[in-house]
Amino acid sequence: QVQLGESGGGLVLPGGSLRLSCAASGNIFSINAMGWYRQAPGKVRELIARIWADDSVDYKDSVQGRFTLSRDNARNTVYLQMNSLKPEDTAVYFCHVNVVVRGMDGNRDYWGQGTQVTVSS
Repeated sequence: QVQLGESGGGLVLPGGSLRLSCAASGNIFSINAMGWYRQAPGKVRELIARIWADDSVDYKDSVQGRFTLSRDNARNTVYLQMNSLKPEDTAVYFCHVNVVVRGMDGNRDYWGQGTQVTVSS
């Protein structure tokens, strides 16, 4: 019903930058929220940044000021610009969307397959 296409992960030096992209496609009536989570080995998945339908954005405290989430409504795409990356930012990053699907009741959550971000010298 809904597919998420992620891109932009990779290996970067500490202090470097990466930009992640996530495009939602399928039978979408409306998007309530869209953003990124991450999961490091042995740790729980955590919210990094999320943008709501009213354009408000939530950030994890440790990425505030370094990461910026933006959205292209026409393309149902979000971009996570990550600057001043640190080794502790290393994780698999997952795109997430909460949507209303055409012809179905209620809100539904969908996840991308994940993209690896490694910050290392």
